[in-house]
Amino acid sequence: MKCGVPLGDFGAGLYGAFCITSAILRARETGEGAFIDCSMLAGLLGMAALQTSEYFGTGAAPRRLGSAHPRAAPYQGFQASDAPFMIAAGNDKLWLAVCDAVGMPQLKTDPRFETNTLRAKNQKLLEQILQREFSKRSKAEWLDELDRRGVPCAPINTYAEVLDDPHVRATRLVRDMTLPNGRKTRTVAFPMKISGYEFSVYRNPPLLGEHNDEVFAEWLG
Repeated sequence: MKCGVPLGDFGAGLYGAFCITSAILRARETGEGAFIDCSMLAGLLGMAALQTSEYFGTGAAPRRLGSAHPRAAPYQGFQASDAPFMIAAGNDKLWLAVCDAVGMPQLKTDPRFETNTLRAKNQKLLEQILQREFSKRSKAEWLDELDRRGVPCAPINTYAEVLDDPHVRATRLVRDMTLPNGRKTRTVAFPMKISGYEFSVYRNPPLLGEHNDEVFAEWLG
C-alpha cells in the first residue's frame, strides 16, 4: 500500500500564510488591504522549480526518477542488506569519497562518470554498479562509512522510526492529545520554533456538533 502526502493542500496553505502575513504588514504601513489568490496548482508549480527550469531550458519533460536527483549522482536512495538509506554526493569531491567508501577507485577515472553532468546522464548504470556494493553491508555500516568520509547520508525511516527518533523526542514535536471520547493519543505539534514562545496543544478535537450553538449564534446573531 502506498501513502500520499497532500502536497498541493499543504503548499497552498503555507504560501497562503506567508501572503497573509505580508499583506497584514503592508496594511499596517499603508492602510491598504489586499486580495490574495492562492491556488493549489500555483503552489505546486512554485515548488516544482527544479523541474520547470529543466523543461524551460531543454524543452524536454522531466523523467520519473524516483528518489534520484535530475542533475546530480549518486544522489538518491539505495538498498543496504537490511534497509534503505539515502546519499547525496552532489559534487566531484563527494563522488570521489563515495568511490573510496565502496572500494572501487577505478570509478574515479571511468569516462562515463567523470563529471556530475555525466553521472546524472548515466544515472541508471551508476545506480546498478553502486547497488551491487551497497547490498553487501547493513544500513548502519554504510551510514558510518559514508559519514566518516564526509558524504551526506541518512536513513530512510518508516513513520514508526522517525516518530521515535531521538531528535524528534528532544524537540518535543510529538505531543499528547485527548480525543472527544476520552481516549488518549498523540499528535505532531506545530513543527517550527520561535524564540520566546512555546507552542502547545491547547484545544482538543470537538465532538460532533459540540459547538453548533456557538457557531449559529455567531452567524445568525
